[in-house]
Amino acid sequence: MPSRLTRLRLAVACALTASLPALAIQPFVVKDIRVEGVQRTEAGTVFSYLPVKVGERIDDDKASAAIKALYATGFYSDVRLEADGDVLIVFVQERPAIAQIDIEGAKEFSKDNLKDGLKQAGIQESKIFDKSILDRAEKELKRQYTSRGFYASKITITVTPLERNRVALKFDIEEGEITRIADINIIGAKDYTEKQLLKEMQLTTPGWLTWFTKDDQYSKQKLTADLESLRSWYLNRGYLEFNIDSTQVSITPDREKIYITIAITEGPVYKMGDIKFAGELIVAESELRSLVSLRSGDTFSREKVVDSVKRVTDRLGNDGYSFANVNPVPDLDRDKRVASFTMLVDPGRRVYVRRVNVVGNSKTKDEVVRRELRQLESSWYSLDRIARSKERLQRTGFFSDVNIETPAVPGTQDQVDVNITVTERNTGSLNFGVGYSQADNLTLQASISQGNIFGSGNQLAFQVNSGSVNKIYSLSYVNPYWTPDGVSLGWDLYRRDVDTESLSVSTYKTTTTGLGATFGIPLTEFDTIRLGLAGERTELQLDPSVSPPRYLDFVNQFGEITNTLRTTIGYARDTRDSLVYPTKGRLTDIGLEVGIPPGDLQYYRLSLQQQFLWTFERLPWLTFLVNGELGYADGYGGKPLPFFKNFYAGGVGSVRAFETASLGPRDINGDVLGGDRRAVGNLEVLFPMPGNKDKSVRLSAFLDAGNVWGVGQKVSASDIRAAVGLAVSWDSPVGPLKFSYGQPIKSQDGDKIERFQFQLGRIF
Repeated sequence: MPSRLTRLRLAVACALTASLPALAIQPFVVKDIRVEGVQRTEAGTVFSYLPVKVGERIDDDKASAAIKALYATGFYSDVRLEADGDVLIVFVQERPAIAQIDIEGAKEFSKDNLKDGLKQAGIQESKIFDKSILDRAEKELKRQYTSRGFYASKITITVTPLERNRVALKFDIEEGEITRIADINIIGAKDYTEKQLLKEMQLTTPGWLTWFTKDDQYSKQKLTADLESLRSWYLNRGYLEFNIDSTQVSITPDREKIYITIAITEGPVYKMGDIKFAGELIVAESELRSLVSLRSGDTFSREKVVDSVKRVTDRLGNDGYSFANVNPVPDLDRDKRVASFTMLVDPGRRVYVRRVNVVGNSKTKDEVVRRELRQLESSWYSLDRIARSKERLQRTGFFSDVNIETPAVPGTQDQVDVNITVTERNTGSLNFGVGYSQADNLTLQASISQGNIFGSGNQLAFQVNSGSVNKIYSLSYVNPYWTPDGVSLGWDLYRRDVDTESLSVSTYKTTTTGLGATFGIPLTEFDTIRLGLAGERTELQLDPSVSPPRYLDFVNQFGEITNTLRTTIGYARDTRDSLVYPTKGRLTDIGLEVGIPPGDLQYYRLSLQQQFLWTFERLPWLTFLVNGELGYADGYGGKPLPFFKNFYAGGVGSVRAFETASLGPRDINGDVLGGDRRAVGNLEVLFPMPGNKDKSVRLSAFLDAGNVWGVGQKVSASDIRAAVGLAVSWDSPVGPLKFSYGQPIKSQDGDKIERFQFQLGRIF
């Protein structure tokens, strides 16, 4: 029998072309398979990928398929098949493995960041080394550097063979200088100067702040965004035929400077013509027309057209047409430069809510969530009611995040579900306030409260204060839904001991015990009236040697013990989107406290607070806050205002950087008396903590101003104290935390300055 030893050597190209084997093989039945040449991998790896098994017949086609399959694994750089009698011998040459990767010269990026980029390109330690991937890896590193403006960077790759069929890769990087934008030239502008247009672009030439913003480094994405900004800028000013003709970006041979040239055609300015409505008008045309922010004769503005479309769409959505489509169709009169529009209205099917699902409220009862909802099951879908439901849930203070989704019900065209996902926050807190000054040293106040007791939505608070100034023991309970329609009822039982000896105010001691009830009556979604009645018993202790004469006169007139029947009435309109992290809305709060007969004291205290919050579309991460507070108090019926009902100012919550309750008139000893009039204003810019997505932490820059005026004292702007500074607010697990550092910018000799102030929790 002739020898069947046949040697087969197939190159890679032959392996990929199964129909063209290098040599013919005489078919035979494989009795055994032997693998040679493996070093790092196991022979079993070859067997697992080899399409030929013992006992099978091999021929030219199967031999070619076997070589092709082993090459496809990527483990081997060479594969050969030989036959020795009935034994099939598989010779393989393994590709080397990457033992280590070294990166030298990198400064702009960390080595870990660059290795992550190499990993995406297929280069990683312990992976099989493939020379064809090196070019891809080099391009990936180059891409990362060009994204930062290093267009002159150079990368040299060295491959060093190691023992056991391994290699070491070394990437030597010459970063070079950052390529900066030397000039941006806009050609074709006639009605506006190049300087005006460049202000609308993010990319710019080097300036005093570009080292931080990096806006002088070219980026294709930034340029695309800038071109769209230019287009929007012109379209919002009536240039309906504005066009960007070309954009040219060139780099100098030394790759250190980039020049950008933008050619534009402004075109004529268009005025608005007629605005018509067509299609299926579910809502009266007069009402839809009132939602359009453009009028005939106005300069065309794409922004206002888009805003008008959104308003009309939202209006239809409030009646259940959540899939409404409003398409503005233009009709241009190029001779008269007039653009008329027809709003084609397609309301689609009217949609109603099948089911409202609430998840995430493991502690809060389901009914507590649902009673705040304004979008109900089996009712027509409404965008306004959905938005209001979210705001009301956020305002409870029980949740750190509220997310509402409205997926369509599968198999239907007119139903959606409302899925509400809430993230509960810790509503129980141990609150305390901390202050420090050279005169008073450390003062403490503390309380324990639960704003959502047993998940019922009811509030229970117990305060114990053992400070040197205020000793307070109070128990309060509030049921926000005493009646199903939202009338609230609150009870307060308290004792308050005040000793002002260690403060800057005039010295006196009071012990007040009281019991009161407060009702909150909702008028609308945003308006509430408060009614309250409380009885108080106050015991005064004065030191004739240090107490002011007016304090002594008060005791001589009313005695050391007084009984007060105190009634309160208030009105509040609150449209803020959240009580924990407000970003928009308004608060108006008017309060009146009156001491009425048969109580010993007859007085009134009127307070007004007005607060505004808003954000800008271009700076959605900034919140601007303006807050103003006024107070006025006096006695009536021939009786004076009790001195312990005076207003005070200074410290956290009024004018920061001044000691707490240190502003206003003083006695002959320099102690603060308080006053019957108070004015405080705050201007604050709030922004999130950099790098922190948690909404509970915010930084702010503030300007505070205000003062207190006493009886008979003329109110004068020259008396106003003011300070600027920085603050941090954190809705921490143990209560709201605030601390600030301020610098007085308007003060007078004798003012008590306290630049650093800290408060944890709400001071009762």
